[in-house]
Amino acid sequence: MYKLSSKELDLYSNQILEDYDAKKPSQIFKNKVKVSNEDALLIQNKVTELRVSRGEEIIGYKIGCISKDTQKKMDLSHPAKGTLWKHELHQSGVELNKKDYFNPAMEAEFGVILNRDINPDLVSFDYILESVQSIYSLIEIHNLVFNGDAPNGAELLANNAIHAGVILGPENKVPNSNEITDLKLIYDNEVIDKWIDKKWPFDMLSEIEWLVRDKANTNNILKKNDLILTGAYGFPVPINEKKLIEVTSSAFGNVSSTFI
Repeated sequence: MYKLSSKELDLYSNQILEDYDAKKPSQIFKNKVKVSNEDALLIQNKVTELRVSRGEEIIGYKIGCISKDTQKKMDLSHPAKGTLWKHELHQSGVELNKKDYFNPAMEAEFGVILNRDINPDLVSFDYILESVQSIYSLIEIHNLVFNGDAPNGAELLANNAIHAGVILGPENKVPNSNEITDLKLIYDNEVIDKWIDKKWPFDMLSEIEWLVRDKANTNNILKKNDLILTGAYGFPVPINEKKLIEVTSSAFGNVSSTFI
């Protein structure tokens, strides 16, 4: 596939950020531009640099597309990643406006906060587990839009894995033993999606080692107090006319938000 020039990478990165700010994400893909997954990640990195340079604060990272079926659908050979931003982090009970998003769609998910910087040379599943300070149920907000032709992996990556915010549930200390929990996504008191046998820590932490190694490829590390979204088990579901959004977990608590 055609490799983008430095000028094109800068042009697309600036346009993607402008479109995101205007609540009209992914406009460049309406023109059916062809972008490789590798160039899409470069665009994501450049947009991140632009946001940092204008004063936005990184608070962690998301892991997406953990399902092999989803990866195949998106023409990805590994999970997706995105950056989390301080001003897009909300607490349970927050009221948000649908007009601030484009086709807002939600995922039920778990997140963890780290208790130390992660050394990529030491990384293993047990090392990561020992590095977890707390666990949360959460709602991840997405701008669910794909304007390009399928598969949409490059469009997903270029748009920060279509991430648009996090609504964080209650803090939970790390259990002393394995836990089995359910997880439900609920719109206006109707269960939209659910999982009944998710196992802590295996189902929550399985892809963080991949994220650590991926970040290390660009000389970045996960840091103490970073929030890591560990990966949803389903695809984002548009809320459409629904208002009350809830995620419940028998082991790790409930989180809610109202979209007006």
